[in-house]
Amino acid sequence: MDTNHRPDSMERITTTDQALSFIEEQVKQIRDQVGDGKVLLALSGGVDSSVVAALLIKAIGKQLVCVHVNHGLLRKGEPEQVIRVFRDEMNANLIYVDAVDRFLDLLAGVSDPESKRHIIGEEFIKVFAEEAAKLEGISFLAQGTIYPDILESEQGIKAHHNVGGLPQELSFELVEPVKLLFKDEVRVVGKALGLPDNMVYRQPFPGPGLGVRCPGAITRDRLEAVRESDAILREEFEKNGLSGKVWQYFTVVPDFKSTGVKDGKRTFAWPCIIRAINTSDVMEVTVEDLPAQLIDHLVQRILAEVPGSNRVLYDFTPKPPATVEYE
Repeated sequence: MDTNHRPDSMERITTTDQALSFIEEQVKQIRDQVGDGKVLLALSGGVDSSVVAALLIKAIGKQLVCVHVNHGLLRKGEPEQVIRVFRDEMNANLIYVDAVDRFLDLLAGVSDPESKRHIIGEEFIKVFAEEAAKLEGISFLAQGTIYPDILESEQGIKAHHNVGGLPQELSFELVEPVKLLFKDEVRVVGKALGLPDNMVYRQPFPGPGLGVRCPGAITRDRLEAVRESDAILREEFEKNGLSGKVWQYFTVVPDFKSTGVKDGKRTFAWPCIIRAINTSDVMEVTVEDLPAQLIDHLVQRILAEVPGSNRVLYDFTPKPPATVEYE
């Protein structure tokens, strides 16, 4: 039997009852596979890894070791949420790694987008491998692989495994409990497992995080401007009932400054670009038409609360010709 292909007879999970039935089945399978072994999971706080973590905690409790690497490129409040949900509420065996300085020092002065992506990806693997090497008795690696990952891998679009390039000595058996599910099903399962809505319905977030929303060489002050403006945008979309209706929305703070005026004095500061988009397949993207009143409010808040910004721009460009992210 091909365990990497979804059977035609498998029903789409849309209800809580279906999700609970799937959870029960997976808990049994995980226990059968793992026995009394230990499982390692890189927990980003994203939908897929969070649902896998919650499933494994239900199945094997402290036999799961979660490693959360904070590379300094996460959104505001995300590392704290991972700790609160998993360590405090679910009593998970969680290792938190503060690698902010390590990543940002390596990225200092690097402006090429591909170089930035490689540095972030390679350093993440190094940090994760270092943490894994400190642990004893780990024989399994859990991953948040979902069915589109397998399909894209087969089509040569991207590699299947989420944590690629681990050193040879870390040869683990894989545990991938949601690998036959689509993203919408993973969310239904996450909700049934008791994960908070803002984790379950978290919008798509690039692997390099805010690193690709801080175009050019990343500086700590500009990265903080991206993080703060993004938090304001998410808060206002939530208040205005847009958070579940708009597919993706974020801010970008580019690496150039322009002249402005504040309190009668000249300023020389960054613009903050807002992007809010909708799509069904990510191949084509349309721009969300925001109410003028909301745009006015966002402009006021960002200029008042985000240090180093003196303009707010709205990106009206669909895909094609523009891509979703700026890098």
